[in-house]
Amino acid sequence: MTTKQNIEKVLWSACDSFRGKIDSSRYKDYILSMLFVKYLTDVYNETRDKYVKQYDGDERRIERAMSRERFIMDKTSTFTYLYDNRNDAEIGQKINVALAAIENNNSAKLHNVFRAIDFNSTVDFGEVKEKNAILKNLLEDFKELDLRPSQLDTADIIGDAYEYMIANFASDAGKKGGEFYTPSKVSELVAKLVAPKENDRIYDPTCGSGGLLLKAYKQIPSGKTHLYGQEQNMQTWALCRMNMFLHNVDDATIWQGDTLANPQNIENDKLMKFQCICANPPFSLDKWDSGFLGNVETDGKGKAKMTAELDPYHRFDWGIPPTSKGDYAFVMHMLHSLDDTTGRMGIILPHGVLFRGASEGRIRRTIIEQFNLLDAVIGLPANLFYGAGIPACILIFRKDRGTNEKVLFIDASGDGHYEKGKNQNILRDEDVQKIVDTYRAYKTDINYKDEEKFSHVATLQEIAENDYNLNIPRYVDTFEEEELIDIDEVKQNIANIEAELAEVQAQMKKYMEELGL
Repeated sequence: MTTKQNIEKVLWSACDSFRGKIDSSRYKDYILSMLFVKYLTDVYNETRDKYVKQYDGDERRIERAMSRERFIMDKTSTFTYLYDNRNDAEIGQKINVALAAIENNNSAKLHNVFRAIDFNSTVDFGEVKEKNAILKNLLEDFKELDLRPSQLDTADIIGDAYEYMIANFASDAGKKGGEFYTPSKVSELVAKLVAPKENDRIYDPTCGSGGLLLKAYKQIPSGKTHLYGQEQNMQTWALCRMNMFLHNVDDATIWQGDTLANPQNIENDKLMKFQCICANPPFSLDKWDSGFLGNVETDGKGKAKMTAELDPYHRFDWGIPPTSKGDYAFVMHMLHSLDDTTGRMGIILPHGVLFRGASEGRIRRTIIEQFNLLDAVIGLPANLFYGAGIPACILIFRKDRGTNEKVLFIDASGDGHYEKGKNQNILRDEDVQKIVDTYRAYKTDINYKDEEKFSHVATLQEIAENDYNLNIPRYVDTFEEEELIDIDEVKQNIANIEAELAEVQAQMKKYMEELGL
């Protein structure tokens, strides 16, 4: 049987074929694409063998049956064909042709999924001799990996291995890695907090490689839902499409483009509405408004200015976030995309959104005071995210709050609420569950009581008295009193140390005299 460890071993071996030659932020695309092709090939071959046996080698009936399968492959697009041609002088081009054939034969599910990758690139691989050597090694790395469904240890093993590698590439890539990957436990936490239900439409406007969407999907055992996402980076969009396919989610709608300037969630010329939204947008995105300003006249200083009128969907009527910090731009896009009756959303943001003033302060006040949409503020430990040591928070918004005039504050940033890692801190299962249990208790128990140094239910009046500053220490007191110092004891300890030092110095002097020094 093929285990997750077997797959990971092969993947790391493939990484070794690239290390020192190509940056990991680039070679991840080649390795994950090859894993994808190997998986498709092994599934295709096993399925075809089944029909060969079933129809006693009748090619017409075999091909008819294969045409009704989940995907289609021709022989020149299989991993087997590519491996057999691994010594070909044009192997890079052959791989490109194979990938194009996979796209064309499965355009409904895999259209453009390989568009951003070029196995014949001299920029990445260098000259022909170097390139061919790397690609030959890559094909040989995957040769013995058996990904036939009958040989897989568990049904989710391929998707899990894919996510494992994405996580490790994100770790290697540092800050860049955070652009396409949210740590698994953080994604799971957000998904559980927004609690997707059957037949909900689930949306992530900055979906990266799709991890958050898939965590939300797994909250619905029946799988009766539809996933929607948008991702600006073409390569990351491709990772997301492959990730969905490997997790057997064939009908997800994943758009490519700038969510703010060019949202694709449009229905009847208006923003499409979703019952469930979860996202980890890029923290404090600079120049978030640049996509709106292409044809805008500049002011006397040569700068174009973002205005609410530039957005046809009226997302910024509550205020214009500063151009250097796009956090509230994403918040408002998501709030305007929420279903008006049952919509709920969870968004991961830097702590600054809780207390920054000026336009952000006015937007924050409008969301709370005028529309009463904020339901919970959850502070996370620092150093959870790749390349971002700053602490983050999760904001929960709901359209079904009605007359509820309370907001839950949770401080999960302190010691004991996470595991300290060598390079990255980690949320454990018990940490996730404690936050989820606290939020559910707040939602269901009218007699819910604050937990000292962890949670507090604040009234809207209390928040107003704090001038709509949501900084968590204003609401959850985590101050630890220091033990009183006994001065007499300290003096005595110093005296003891001085006496010991004098004794040692006297002994040293005696030794020096004996040595004649």
